[in-house]
Amino acid sequence: MRLVHEALWPAPAKLNLFLRIIGRRHDGYHLLQTVFQFLDIADHLKLQVREDGHIRCLHRYSDIPQQHDLSLKAAHLLRQRTGTSQGADIELFKRLPVGGGIGGGSSDAATVLLVLNRLWQTGLNNKELAELGLQLGADVPIFIYGHACWAQGIGEVFSDINLPQPFYLLICPPVSVSTAQIFRTRELTRNTSPITIADFLAGYADNDCEPVVRKQVREIDEAMQWLHQYAPARLTGTGACIFAEFATEQAAKSVSVCCPSDWQNFVSRGRNRSPLHQMLDRTGPQ
Repeated sequence: MRLVHEALWPAPAKLNLFLRIIGRRHDGYHLLQTVFQFLDIADHLKLQVREDGHIRCLHRYSDIPQQHDLSLKAAHLLRQRTGTSQGADIELFKRLPVGGGIGGGSSDAATVLLVLNRLWQTGLNNKELAELGLQLGADVPIFIYGHACWAQGIGEVFSDINLPQPFYLLICPPVSVSTAQIFRTRELTRNTSPITIADFLAGYADNDCEPVVRKQVREIDEAMQWLHQYAPARLTGTGACIFAEFATEQAAKSVSVCCPSDWQNFVSRGRNRSPLHQMLDRTGPQ
């Protein structure tokens, strides 16, 4: 094995700042409106190129069986798509909660696709990488895209949007939410009227999934009631993480120290440009 490059590459979290379900396609996929913004908290991955063609997973997490590890799947998918003879050692340093709705495995997969595409010099553009990533999960393309955006369609049609970059307090109750289960729920509203970007910028921030999730998952309902004492609490996507916006880091931290001990929490700043893409920009073309 010859080491071609070694670095810790961020796989940042994201928030859905609102979520509106405006219809359903004939194939069953839901038509959405949402806004994505990145955060400066992240998982990190170390990727080392191997010349012997083997792809190895060096990390072990009990809650991520290797057959479901999206970072490993992404590497195999990229090699299959491009026909490269190179391999890689992949080591994931996990910080984002599994099943929290803030990126997690999807962001890990996108980081692997973007970085290995560069290290392997396989030459795919971001549109091609996003199409590849969509095979791994609906949220992978936004991490390939790399900029805060207004998203439509099934969540894959993006338009850049420049937003304030406040501090957020994220609370992750010790539960996991199945997105598929929420979208199968009969009570879920599926015909909400579309809004415009101007509507969102004027203050619209509802999430059509929130009433269903709060009804089905008591822990999330309790966490939202608690956080709402301090600031308007919102659910990101289908959860399980909830968040609130604060003007300063100190204001967010003053609430975080009051969180019940069994709730994982983070204070993080919103970012319009993905920290991964900022790092790729700094390192320049491989």
